[in-house]
Amino acid sequence: MASLMDELLLTMEGERSQYEKLISLNGEKKDSIIHKKLDVLEAVTIQEQAIADSLCALEKKRLSIMKSIAAVMGHEGEEVTVSWMISNLSNQPVEQKKLTEAKDKLVKAADDVQILNFQTQNLLKQAIEMVEFDITLIKSAKQAPQTSNYGRNAETTGTILGNRGFDAKQ
Repeated sequence: MASLMDELLLTMEGERSQYEKLISLNGEKKDSIIHKKLDVLEAVTIQEQAIADSLCALEKKRLSIMKSIAAVMGHEGEEVTVSWMISNLSNQPVEQKKLTEAKDKLVKAADDVQILNFQTQNLLKQAIEMVEFDITLIKSAKQAPQTSNYGRNAETTGTILGNRGFDAKQ
């Protein structure tokens, strides 16, 4: 049981470490979005994907270890969580304290990543809005308003002014 607990703590520490790496990459990601450095953004995204893959593997490992611990404790087949394990380790205060600390650190790191992801999402939305604004501005600069030319049926002919702009040589 002690070796399983040590392995669980190491796995949770590994997960926390991966979340910390995501947090450290977030500054580069924000700068690349703000300064429109798409090559840097692509590199950061590749690194984030590798970290996400690592997190998935660590999560599977953690769940496997928890199932093993549940089997050792006689709770095989039950839904086992870290919180459940903490509450069932009341007769082992040292392990309970270590597991509580590891859980708190992991939850804090995951919450920090979630907050940063929300901020980055808002930043990306603003960047997209700016691009859409720029596109609209460019399109409108190339188009001139329709003139008030009417045909026989008193309808506008749809004639558009030329794109020469203002003619000052009259």
